[in-house]
Amino acid sequence: MRNYTLKKSFHFLSVTLLIAAGLIIQSCTKKSRSDLGAELFKKTQNKVFKDATPEGLEVVFKDMLQKQKGQLSQPQIITVFYEDNNYDPVFVMDHIFNGDVDLTANYFEKAGQHGLDPGMFKAEQIKKLVAKFKDKKAIKNLDEAYRDIAQLEILTANSLLNYSNALQFGMVSPRKIYQRYYMATKRPDSTSMLATLKASNLKAFLDSIQPKNPQYLALQKALMAGGAAEGMSKEETQRYLVVNMERLRWRNKPYEEKYVIVNIPDYRLDVMENGQSALNMKVIVGEGRNTDNTISLAEYNESYKIDRPFTRETPQLNSQIYAAQVNPVWNIPESIASKEIMVEAGKDPYYLENKGIDVYRNGKIVDDPETIDWGSAKPGQYELKQRPGDQNSLGKIKFLFKNNSSVYLHDTPARSAFNQSMRALSHGCVRVGDPLALAKNLFGDTPAYDTIAKDMDEPKPSPTTLDLSKKIPVYITYVTCWVDANGTLQYRPDVYGLDAVLYGHLKKFLADTDTLATLASL
Repeated sequence: MRNYTLKKSFHFLSVTLLIAAGLIIQSCTKKSRSDLGAELFKKTQNKVFKDATPEGLEVVFKDMLQKQKGQLSQPQIITVFYEDNNYDPVFVMDHIFNGDVDLTANYFEKAGQHGLDPGMFKAEQIKKLVAKFKDKKAIKNLDEAYRDIAQLEILTANSLLNYSNALQFGMVSPRKIYQRYYMATKRPDSTSMLATLKASNLKAFLDSIQPKNPQYLALQKALMAGGAAEGMSKEETQRYLVVNMERLRWRNKPYEEKYVIVNIPDYRLDVMENGQSALNMKVIVGEGRNTDNTISLAEYNESYKIDRPFTRETPQLNSQIYAAQVNPVWNIPESIASKEIMVEAGKDPYYLENKGIDVYRNGKIVDDPETIDWGSAKPGQYELKQRPGDQNSLGKIKFLFKNNSSVYLHDTPARSAFNQSMRALSHGCVRVGDPLALAKNLFGDTPAYDTIAKDMDEPKPSPTTLDLSKKIPVYITYVTCWVDANGTLQYRPDVYGLDAVLYGHLKKFLADTDTLATLASL
């Protein structure tokens, strides 16, 4: 995970879009092939095509599109594309006889190299239709000719869109399967899909969309090798690889020169600068539903595909760190106050004072909270705030970034937990192992950092907030398999069960074990 989001990868994606949007796209002007029949006869030497007309083809084409809409992944895009081009059969006319369509089908046949089921892309059907056009006796009459033209166009357009979208954006939208996913993630839109259909050089386009992220290539190589990771079966290893390859296809990767990234299953924070980790440290993340690893890719259950996040799980998100607050007050969330703090206060009337927690009602501090009957108190009746100090659960500093989950990076007085191997222990925020080092990296040698260091060493009774001169992007991610700086594949337990959720939605698109075994033997 250390450098799996290299700046180069994003640069490549940008270049890919430029290529797809400009260098290899046909003119958008509508075509008119009044000599359709003559052109097809010249290309096929089949006399049947002599009587073919654009008008005759259009009737059959429209009817077939209407009947097959339910079988297409993007019926509206395909319909718009052909409507705007007067139902011109661009793949038949421009891409069969130069070998482009056969070549495209070859790419589809190799989809197993991406862990995907080649059958989704109908390569065999496409090749059979192409062969009919190249055999001057295969198509017997004009009705059959029109049907075959329309069928080849629809099949090729649909498969090309499916393949392009899969490699450039992933098969599954993370926003649709995860309840706590708040990362900006680009999905295919009409502009990108129409650009795909308008590509004039199919080989150049298909080469341009092949993922070239070093992390992706490393996982792909491992998948093709077909081995088993230590302590896992071959099948479980393959599942780890394909779900993390899918994550790498999602368009949610950092592109900035400097950013902070937290990988939840690795319990680690890195500050990335120019593609390299400039600072790293252990972190403690929110408690998950699968901390004992009972939900497993090894023995997948169909019910796992439903995301049931534990209330304390840290969300996946991206934002920008804009400030640090030294000696913060902890505004205790109502859920923690009612389920934990108030329960302890009911057992010990001096618990709150000993923990430095003040009680407020209607915005005013309660002078004698030890007299409150916490057993009969209602949720939300009181507000609880923990004063700055050595016992404050946020420690001496927290790093602020906007998000709708009320999470942040912060210090903690409970330092011993960093020695544990399983560190999904918090209420949802991310506790950082070396907050002063993180502050030094973010603020640099500035008066603001000097203030932070001084105030953390000498706690003040009220918080001090210091703004960053330049906001720093922060990404909280979930990756369970990656290649480290030494080229070694790393695997981590699926602490939140999110691999299982993703696999459940992804598996209908995946290559079967026989296909992967065949590829591994090549």
